[in-house]
Amino acid sequence: MTKILAFALAGLASLAIPALAQSAPSPTKLVVIDKVAIMQMSKVGQDVARQVQAIANQAKNDLTAQGRALQAEGRALQQQVAILAPDAKAKRLSAFQARERDLQGAAQKKDEQIKAGFFQARQAMEQALGPILQEVVKERGANIVVDKQAVVFATANSFDITAEVIERLNQKMPTFRVNLNAPPVPTQPQRQ
Repeated sequence: MTKILAFALAGLASLAIPALAQSAPSPTKLVVIDKVAIMQMSKVGQDVARQVQAIANQAKNDLTAQGRALQAEGRALQQQVAILAPDAKAKRLSAFQARERDLQGAAQKKDEQIKAGFFQARQAMEQALGPILQEVVKERGANIVVDKQAVVFATANSFDITAEVIERLNQKMPTFRVNLNAPPVPTQPQRQ
């Protein structure tokens, strides 16, 4: 009886060993990318940054000019309130405060538009980057991609594919038009 039991266990063990050998994981091969460098050094990243900077500068200039005009109006109003009747004074102060709120609202709206346009451009860049990364990872035989910011120590740079990815992104997507009418940026943080 014990011989039969031992034989049965040996038979089960011989069946389990090939199954374990087949499911053994492939060796880990990783590559590293520097997402910050890709966003800053690629043609499209530089194009988007240039556009956003130009839009922000234009908005700042416009809002500064409107702010100065509003300040001048406020100084003039301060001089006039002493001689105005109380009801006229209240109407003028109320109208001035409404223009101040409008200017603050316009500044906030422009800021939100710029952020939304930048967010949309970044999403488009990441969508273009996905297939490029898959292609390079497949060519390198890698099975893990790590952002360079997560690497604590490395003795070589041969696994860094950033330059190759930038080159391919430059070919695939050299520019992107920043859209100020993009949908608002989601309020919940995006998982990377």
